[in-house]
Amino acid sequence: MIEVRNFIPRAYQENIAHASLARNTLVVLPTGLGKTKIAILLAVCRLNEFSGSSILVCSPTKPLSSQIYQEFIESTNIPGEKVCLLTGLISPDKRRKLLENSLVIIATPQTIESDLENKRISLENFSMLCIDEAHRSGPNFANTNVARIYNKQSRFPRILALTASPGSTKEKIGGICSNLFIESVQIKTEDDDDVKEYIQKRKIDWIIVELPKDYEEIISLISFVYREKLKSLRSYGILKPVSLINKKDLLLFQRNFQRGINERDKLSYSGISLISQLLKLNHAIELIGTQGIDSFRQFMKKVYGETSKASISIKNNINIIKAYDMARKTEMAHPKLSKLAEIVAGRFNSNESSKIIIFSKYRNSVKEIVKNLNGLKGIKAIELLGQKEGITQKKQIGIIKDFENGIYNVMVTSNIGEEGISIEGGSLCIFFDQVYGIRRIQRAGRVARTMPGEIIYLITKGTMDEGMYWKSRKDISMMTYNLKKMQNEGQTGLI
Repeated sequence: MIEVRNFIPRAYQENIAHASLARNTLVVLPTGLGKTKIAILLAVCRLNEFSGSSILVCSPTKPLSSQIYQEFIESTNIPGEKVCLLTGLISPDKRRKLLENSLVIIATPQTIESDLENKRISLENFSMLCIDEAHRSGPNFANTNVARIYNKQSRFPRILALTASPGSTKEKIGGICSNLFIESVQIKTEDDDDVKEYIQKRKIDWIIVELPKDYEEIISLISFVYREKLKSLRSYGILKPVSLINKKDLLLFQRNFQRGINERDKLSYSGISLISQLLKLNHAIELIGTQGIDSFRQFMKKVYGETSKASISIKNNINIIKAYDMARKTEMAHPKLSKLAEIVAGRFNSNESSKIIIFSKYRNSVKEIVKNLNGLKGIKAIELLGQKEGITQKKQIGIIKDFENGIYNVMVTSNIGEEGISIEGGSLCIFFDQVYGIRRIQRAGRVARTMPGEIIYLITKGTMDEGMYWKSRKDISMMTYNLKKMQNEGQTGLI
């Protein structure tokens, strides 16, 4: 008889697990409320009901998979040798043997997808599939492909999908539900009575900084070029007012022009070049406003080294030449950097045992922040970057452990630190820049997991920081509304 151990399930965890016994379920819970424990409760029930069956948990990264593996070891009486952590580094033959001899398998969906596509394994005998970070389940994603094959192969399928943030629109949420064969939604928010007692208090603050005059002049020069090029879209039949066109629109136009190119429409070739220019200019404006001159210079250096028509058009523009020349002569750092240093130094002056997590979208900014902070007394900052920057998953886990153990007291991370990873002891989370709804939820979930914490949003006045901040708040509100409605009405796209 398989049993849970070393933890007492909370009422909402038991209720959600019980509801998930009968139907494929999407579980949406704020970070830190124990989504994995719900998976463990359901897994124990399924393993006992279907003797000899196995459980598969798909999680997007090795650090996340390692944490889930440890939770199954610590929270059940399943023998350690029957709980298996599969990675792509293990040979296919050994993976197959481990999968056949284990009760619980935790792996990245890409690893399982590869083995399924090559017919090395079968999911016929698996009584449960858990998809962690289920918002990563778009069309043709590994999660989606694994779920599709599992639903066909399993003799007794049951799917549990877990996330803190599946998306804001009903279409986005419904797409995930459809891709993962979800029949029911279970959502809890911090305002629900049965979870309130488990929510750690978070103090939230917003700090507004203003750009120096040099920055504003550079942005003004680039913005003029950007607006003029937006007007050119009219000749391609795009009549949406220039003032209302955003980056999302540009990406949509880009896809439309790409389809035109595939259909050999000559006008689409110049159209896609124009969109490429607009996206580069949009990015340049964002970098100056939210990251700083150095990030802008690095970006422009890359543009000047490119030979595409879009890049040539940009670097030959008189206003861009003037803006880049001003940027090369300006040594003033972004005011957020000095404000950040002030906040961090002040925190350690008042509490030497503080642990601070700082988020920034861009690698250059992460490195600049670490360099800047490590010059301050008592601060030991470390960067946490992704594998694209050459940081192995083993090293990522090591960095997190060093932060948790106090070897470092500030961890500055890109989006790799946003999603799902349990980082213990963080008392303050600082958003150096702003992100849209899903990522904002993921970032905020890195603090106040087991103790009270604080979140500070650094916002540059009059820049994309402001727009993203308010848009993310709207997205989160819309997400909660849509999920509650789907839960109450039993609508997921499959029912």
